[in-house]
Amino acid sequence: MAGAVQICHDKHIVAEYAEVLARPRFKFDSKRISEVLSKIEPDGLAVDASGVTNLDLPDVDDESFLAVALAASVDFLVTGNLADYPPNKCRGCAITSPAAFMEYWRKLRHEE
Repeated sequence: MAGAVQICHDKHIVAEYAEVLARPRFKFDSKRISEVLSKIEPDGLAVDASGVTNLDLPDVDDESFLAVALAASVDFLVTGNLADYPPNKCRGCAITSPAAFMEYWRKLRHEE
């Protein structure tokens, strides 16, 4: 995508990725996990989302993702867990699945 898409993160998101990717059921190599995480941090946009509070999502672990998305005024929060982000809790942030985002991206790139 040649830098057209930027990952926004904070320390909570990076920690969540590290914990999830290390789960035995995924069987990811620990070296590969370290490589991915070491790429996300410098290539992504570190966001201070400490001012975004009272999100009250069904899963408190998802609040960092929405807080960063809101603080960074992103176009989309891309997640495989759409049900964890009820529209009435997202303060206007567009939540989309990876498949829907890729469809949008392909159409956008085709129009250029």
